[in-house]
Amino acid sequence: MRRHTASARSKIVGWMLLLVGAALALPTIGITVVWQTQLDDQIDAQLLREGEKLRQFAASSEQPGTGPRYPDGASLLTAFMTINLPNREETFFSIVDGQADRRSSASAPARLDRDPEVVALLSGLPADRARVGWLTDASVGRVRYGVIPVRVAGDPHDVRLVILEFRDRQLSEERRVAKMLLGTGFGALVLAGGASWLVAGRILAPVRLVRHTAARISESDLTQRLDVRGDDDVAALAHTFNRMLDRLEHAFTAQRRFLDEVGHELRTPITVVRGHLELLDPGGPPRVGWDVAVRERAATRALVLDELDRMSRIVDDLLLLAKAERPDFLNIGETNLTDLIVDVVAKARALGDRYWRVAAVSEATVLVDGQRLTQGLIQLAANAVRHTLDGDLIEMGSAIRGDKVLLWVRDTGPGVGPMDRERIFGRFAQAGPGGAGGAPDGSAGAGIGLGLAIVREITEAHGGVAWVEDATTGGALFVLELPAYHPGEEGHHAPDSHSGGRGGNRLLRGKGLTRTWLHYLRSG
Repeated sequence: MRRHTASARSKIVGWMLLLVGAALALPTIGITVVWQTQLDDQIDAQLLREGEKLRQFAASSEQPGTGPRYPDGASLLTAFMTINLPNREETFFSIVDGQADRRSSASAPARLDRDPEVVALLSGLPADRARVGWLTDASVGRVRYGVIPVRVAGDPHDVRLVILEFRDRQLSEERRVAKMLLGTGFGALVLAGGASWLVAGRILAPVRLVRHTAARISESDLTQRLDVRGDDDVAALAHTFNRMLDRLEHAFTAQRRFLDEVGHELRTPITVVRGHLELLDPGGPPRVGWDVAVRERAATRALVLDELDRMSRIVDDLLLLAKAERPDFLNIGETNLTDLIVDVVAKARALGDRYWRVAAVSEATVLVDGQRLTQGLIQLAANAVRHTLDGDLIEMGSAIRGDKVLLWVRDTGPGVGPMDRERIFGRFAQAGPGGAGGAPDGSAGAGIGLGLAIVREITEAHGGVAWVEDATTGGALFVLELPAYHPGEEGHHAPDSHSGGRGGNRLLRGKGLTRTWLHYLRSG
């Protein structure tokens, strides 16, 4: 199944929104932090000013030679709060002997002088000097307090002035401005996102055109070209892609022409030599009195004709392997697996007098190149014939296991040694005596090691793997494992060229097989 990834356009817009959002959010947050820091400094400065006002008021209330005007600290604070009104979001009250006494006349955002916990906290502070700190109230948030002890000669009472600055209430205006900035920034972010989506779409249009054109290029049609507009870097990329397609088309055409010419040039001398040798046939049965030279010439002629046939097969195999590297090697179409196996068995019967059997088959129809798979299975059948005797079993079958197509050929020959199971799929590779590359009697056999290489190329062109192992009953079990692409199935795409499925270890065992099913294949 295809893995969905974000497009370049989405990534560009995402990064643009991230940068614009950061450019809007960071200054707003920074300004808010600066405002809060400055406000805290202003509040502390305000507490100092109120303390200085109290000191000046207390000093001015004394009369020379008569002593203080106010007999105690409580009356002094009452007079001070009467003439010194608090600012907005500020309030004063006095504490006498741990109890709230008087409060400034202006209304306060919160009556903390009525809160016993607050009064107890502030009255419990040491009275050696003025104290400042923070309070938190559920209704007004954080509050900065200042507590100033007041001492009057002859007054034994503990008298304190409490100054409360409602910091969060004072910060509300700045927060309202910050929210307005964030709201405006979000609107700008939406507009920037829409604009960047349109701009990125126009800039990346040639890139999408490259992708769509590449998707339309088929196995044998490299004539598609991009219609490029503009002169920017992306348009230059499209021009480069067109030039690359020109080179690929030229190379593909040259390779196809070369293979056609090589095939013609290789087959022509073989055909000419064979024709002249056939003209040397004396005809009729051997006559009494033939001299030895005539007999030797006839034997030599038969040997040469056989070698010419073998050379012709080698040329055909080599050309097939060369074509396996071409993008038009496969011709994908709908193929029924049952029909495929039955047809291959019918054709393979002419290869030798063996006990041919169709094993389990699947009725599924998949997207593969039926002709190429027939070639591969015939190669496996011919290999099995070379390594079995008359009457031996050769079995073929097919199955669907999960998302894999499995095709196999099993015989009762000598099998393949463990050291040869990977090597025999290479070109010009043969197994040791008695193995898959040798005849039953231990001779070299009729092949030169191209048959299994062809099987491997056909399998890998479909995006699959091929391997061999021993069957429990003896002999070899050759298995082809291909991706199961079904007609009309969404999310799956059949291989459209020889490139699909290549890479990695070409002879890795198929992971879709279960041990139980493999045992069935081996044992029959």
